[in-house]
Amino acid sequence: MRITLPRIGLGGAPLGNMFHPISEETADATLNAAWDAGFRYYDVSPHYGAGLAEARFGRPLSHKPRDEFVLSSKVGRLLRPAEQPENAKPFVDELPNQRVPDYSADGARRSIEDSLKRMGVDRLDVVFIHDVSEDQWGPQWRDYFQQAMDGAAKALTQLRDEGTIRGWGLGVNLVEPCRMALEQSDPDLFLLAGRYSLLEHDEALDTLFPTCRERGVGIVVGGPFNSGVLAGGDHYEYDRIPPDVSERKRRLEAIAERCGVDLRVAALHFCLANPVVASVIPGTANPERPQQYMDYFNAQVPAEFWRTLVDEGLLRADVPLPA
Repeated sequence: MRITLPRIGLGGAPLGNMFHPISEETADATLNAAWDAGFRYYDVSPHYGAGLAEARFGRPLSHKPRDEFVLSSKVGRLLRPAEQPENAKPFVDELPNQRVPDYSADGARRSIEDSLKRMGVDRLDVVFIHDVSEDQWGPQWRDYFQQAMDGAAKALTQLRDEGTIRGWGLGVNLVEPCRMALEQSDPDLFLLAGRYSLLEHDEALDTLFPTCRERGVGIVVGGPFNSGVLAGGDHYEYDRIPPDVSERKRRLEAIAERCGVDLRVAALHFCLANPVVASVIPGTANPERPQQYMDYFNAQVPAEFWRTLVDEGLLRADVPLPA
């Protein structure tokens, strides 16, 4: 794998007021708790709260020794001052900025400069091209994708080769753009949200991970709890839980209870067991969660649990599982 990351990091979307607003005091407490718990990889984006998450992350991180943590952000949307917040779903009470799609080379460089200013840091370690996928842009997504390959991807490759960043890739919720990027460019890793988890993993496992393994491309797993459904929440894919997912969750919970396993612990360890996965980045806006996540990371799951999932058809027999 080309880039080594801390095995667990903190995802920044919830601190952009995802689903509900949080206070600045809660944001500060969450990030301070993450640092105290040992988190040293942080992922943000201009999209999260229209700059709000980056501003919040920057408050503590700008005062930390820069060599002691890894930081990634994203390009593809430039922010322009606006009279009113957009409050683009699933974010609420955002900063008053308008998102302007821009996947060009110049747009990528400008986006990085803006992110550094918002966070008060001097560099990003990893840059992801954000949301070049059908779930974000509908039928025109391929136009944005091609603009990204012809523009942002080339700019980020140059920045990597110059040593300005350590690496780049896509940050998406779907597998297909990652496959296409491997055909057209030379990414170092992908941030793939929700597509490799206890609830859903077949497509990534069959169509993306083998090529990643051959090319030395890593996967950062975003949304290991599938927007919270595997952690007792009521969201899946940033929306309400559909009946088929609810039933699969019920079966997983029943087996976890029989085996004395916390399903949240299992969800993290399932992702980390795949050798292609470089890091897992659950997110939170709750100051109690970072230490809990680190406890999950350091816990063990009995082999009986994994055998039962395979026996009952919830996992394939060829899925990499924790030792």
